[in-house]
This record gives sequence, structure tokens and C-alpha cells, in this order.
Amino acid sequence: MHAPSLTRRLLLLLCLALLLLGPAGCAGIPAQQMSDARQAFRAAQTAGAERLAPEDFHEAKLLLQDADRFLGEGRYELAGKVAERAKYMALRARRKALQASRPADGGKAP
Repeated sequence: MHAPSLTRRLLLLLCLALLLLGPAGCAGIPAQQMSDARQAFRAAQTAGAERLAPEDFHEAKLLLQDADRFLGEGRYELAGKVAERAKYMALRARRKALQASRPADGGKAP
């Protein structure tokens, strides 16, 4: 009667250890970060950032390509970090494009 109880405890401890320590060594697929970066990049394109903020737009494009490559290589943690940077650069490019496309007087008639 003592042995099954000990076996059950060890099994429970093993399961608990796997639950707590298992995910620590591997990052999950950064689906949300990739989606956010792609969406921000499309928004920058729509705002005309390729023409109005070419440096930031190009940087966002390169970072997004890198993130895609890292994702394909299974380097999920790095892909997520690079995707976050791509999103930042795309949003920055969009903001600059929108500012550049506004009339200097804010659209007010003289």
C-alpha cells in the first residue's frame, strides 16, 4: 500500500516539474508579433512611406524579411524580437509619411 502512494507522488512531482520547467527552454511561435509587424508594414505602404519616409520604410522591410527568415529557421524568440522592431520602424515610417503629406499650414485656408 505504501509503494503506490510513493509512485503516485513521484509521478505528480514529475508532471509538476515538466509543467513548470518545460516551456522555459523553448519559445513559442511569435504569431501575434509577426501579424502586428505585417499589418504595420502594410499601413506604412498605404500611407506612402516608401516614397515619403524611405529610410525607415526600407529598414522595416529588411527587418520583416529577417523576422520571416528566423521564423522559418525555427528561431522563434529572435523572430519575435525582430518582428517587434520591424513593427516599430513601420509605424515610425507611417507617422513620418503622414506628417510629410499634410499641408504645411495644417490644411487651413489663409
